[in-house]
Amino acid sequence: MCPRIVRVLLAGRQPYGVGLQLQKTLSDLHHKRLSESANTLILLEHEPVYTVGIRDKGYTEEDEKKLRNLGAEFWRTNRGGLITFHGPGQLVAYPILDLKQFRPSVRWYVNQIERMVIRLCAEFGIRAKTSPDTGVWVDDRKICAIGVHGSRYVTTHGLALNCNTDLKWFDHIVPCGIEGKSVTSISKELNVDVPVADVLPIFKNAFSDQFECQLIDYSPGEASQLLRDTRRNVLKT
Repeated sequence: MCPRIVRVLLAGRQPYGVGLQLQKTLSDLHHKRLSESANTLILLEHEPVYTVGIRDKGYTEEDEKKLRNLGAEFWRTNRGGLITFHGPGQLVAYPILDLKQFRPSVRWYVNQIERMVIRLCAEFGIRAKTSPDTGVWVDDRKICAIGVHGSRYVTTHGLALNCNTDLKWFDHIVPCGIEGKSVTSISKELNVDVPVADVLPIFKNAFSDQFECQLIDYSPGEASQLLRDTRRNVLKT
């Protein structure tokens, strides 16, 4: 039996708009059936940005302006979940998968992401868990936010794992709309600096094991061309 192939795009640090366009470009390969190997795992960091999902709880233009004045972007998206923050020091993963090639269930997919992050945290000696609230937690501190979108079982958006994120950005919002709980990071839990680069190989191994697939990196040339084309498309819009 041939293993499922998922291609890995290491995209570096990008504005949020570039991340959205990458997702659109790669998900279109599935919807238009332009590639037999369109399953892709985008791994990147974002410039500071606040994003809200489809349950935006009525964030006003004034709220948006306050957050932008902090030096961050603000985007409204079609993912699940409420407001969150993305920024440097946070590993953001956008799996663009056709779940019909795995298991056609968004509930199963989210469960797999949670299990994957829990096993990754265990590699660092951190005991993480799920809760009735979405995401992965260390006690009542969220270490990983999850917000996904599915269209005909093709996934976009994904997860954000705090590695050595500046957690002060979260002070200006109620993360994911959950009152009375806080956020944490791998670095904070271990009391040692753990950058995204140190987490990446462990993340890839955990993803490959959890989703029973083989990961193959984009070649540097192919990745550079895709990122150039994406930035060009973003500038046009």
